[in-house]
Amino acid sequence: MSVLTGTTVPPATAAPGDPTVRNGRSGRVRRLSGADRLVLGLMVGVPTLVQAVLVWIPTLLSIGLSFTRWNGFALADIEPVGLDNYAYAVRDYPPFWPAIAHNVLWLVFLAVLATPLGLLLAVLLDQRIRGSRLYQSVFFAPVMLSLVMVGIVWQLVYARNEGLLNNLLGTAGTPGATDWFGDSDVNLWAALVATAWRHAGYVMVLYLAGLKGLDPSLREAAAIDGASGRQTFFRVVFPAMRPINIVVVVITVIEALRAFDIVYVINRGTNGLELLSVLVVQNLTGEGQVIGVGSALATILLVVSLVPIVYYLVRVFRRADR
Repeated sequence: MSVLTGTTVPPATAAPGDPTVRNGRSGRVRRLSGADRLVLGLMVGVPTLVQAVLVWIPTLLSIGLSFTRWNGFALADIEPVGLDNYAYAVRDYPPFWPAIAHNVLWLVFLAVLATPLGLLLAVLLDQRIRGSRLYQSVFFAPVMLSLVMVGIVWQLVYARNEGLLNNLLGTAGTPGATDWFGDSDVNLWAALVATAWRHAGYVMVLYLAGLKGLDPSLREAAAIDGASGRQTFFRVVFPAMRPINIVVVVITVIEALRAFDIVYVINRGTNGLELLSVLVVQNLTGEGQVIGVGSALATILLVVSLVPIVYYLVRVFRRADR
């Protein structure tokens, strides 16, 4: 505040691109030193370099290899084949379409059963019931486990002779015991239940955070208008959590597309458990590896996965611009 004129003197601002930092207490602006620039450069450059080396460069190389035929040894043996690998995967590769169907079923199961279950758990735990923190920890525990560990846990549940489920059914050790992971008619459903066990806990945490951060006045206004609990949730609370809903949809789609660990632990993704991600690994690392076909399958999976990611980012940036 100027003593003579009584007007406010705006603080000095740094021009765009000027390496300066404002001191919040004194209002002064100081220029970044060489050490500051070095630290900032390392903080930005090192993660970017790691991301490029471990993610983007291999991704671009994989896309390039999808248009070639290569035995994986001498670079001189790389032979361009155009779209032949994609044509072979779509028309002549027997596991391709079953894997697509299984990925679609995976998505439908998570979207129709696992995600609503996570939402239901979040709504119940938001009611301030006794021991809610304990229940939250119990339901969230599977999320902290790797998918490989989840597969191992459910192997103990589904084991034919000593498994928990067959013991509860009274068929363990008998000829009539169901081989939950070995029978191609039921193993996919068994794997889906194992996946839903983990996915529901993840969705529960997301929705519970959204419910805790919701403005209480919305519920109060609905109650004053005479809305029932169900009407309040579906017409007020759920629409107000639209950002959370978008995140959950994107996560559900990505989880369905990248499903790999559980089925690979069970039987390496064979005998009724074929998935796109498993076919990629089988072609890139298995016997008689076909690197071009594996890269083509990986590229197809990448393109399909980018659709929900791009949709989510577009929505986020549009909301930020508004």
